[in-house]
Amino acid sequence: MSKAEGTKALTRFTEGFNQAYRQLNPKLNPSFEAGALLAIDQAGIKAAHALRPQGNPGFRALEFQDPHFTVPKQAGWPKYFIADAVSNRKDASGRNTRWFLVFSRNDIAEKWRAVYFAQFPGNKAPELKTKNGYAEAVPLGSGSGLTVAPGKLSGAYADYLNTGKGSVFAPGPQTDGWRERRAKDSRKVGSRVQWRDTASDHQPVALRTTDGGALVFFSTVYHQQQTMFAGATISVPEELRGLVVGPEKKTNRMAFTTVSSQAVTVPAKGSGDKVTILNRREGKTSVEPL
Repeated sequence: MSKAEGTKALTRFTEGFNQAYRQLNPKLNPSFEAGALLAIDQAGIKAAHALRPQGNPGFRALEFQDPHFTVPKQAGWPKYFIADAVSNRKDASGRNTRWFLVFSRNDIAEKWRAVYFAQFPGNKAPELKTKNGYAEAVPLGSGSGLTVAPGKLSGAYADYLNTGKGSVFAPGPQTDGWRERRAKDSRKVGSRVQWRDTASDHQPVALRTTDGGALVFFSTVYHQQQTMFAGATISVPEELRGLVVGPEKKTNRMAFTTVSSQAVTVPAKGSGDKVTILNRREGKTSVEPL
């Protein structure tokens, strides 16, 4: 893949992104997104469309500057590359954020579509191993040389969140901190909240880092059920009404499905280190009154 091809893919993503968010038309997302990113963003636009069916003509267009492209040597399909560029979106400190987008396609006839999106602390991603200008793709199964094979990460993260046992993940807000927040929410007076996490079908992407580990993008799905005391009624939040499955009804039970996307560093096998979650992004994809 050439720089010109990467630039074309990033431009196409930007144009599609701006059109979709200006029109609030979820039918546009599959033209420039796929995988976990499509699931999260399309649901968000669908929910926004229910609130503003006329669209959002005042949407501030996304713009990028200083794009870089990281291309791994790969045999077979699918193929992928990472584009990172400075956006015109700012963080809490007022600094322009650098977006890291993973693009993928399944064959030569397909157009490149973004499948993962992440932002990293200080706008800096882990340093990737390169040779002759190419990054190193890490096998998803055996032969990865990692503490956890990339293809097993989704299941491992889901299992940890469900049980808290056998953690290969470093402490942090998206691991033990996330479990603690869930436990606190589940004990609110008058209601009960249950969670069940599952592995995702979306294929992860893994690139070797200079320390022998890897930067891995992967996704999971979690299901949340909220039950209020007998006689109470749960109302669907206004901002989620566009995601309701089936007819709305008076009920004291509600189920939510959420897709969660993670960017992590996975250490080399035998290093003694743990998987560190650098970025996590999620979006509710369905709401079902039970």
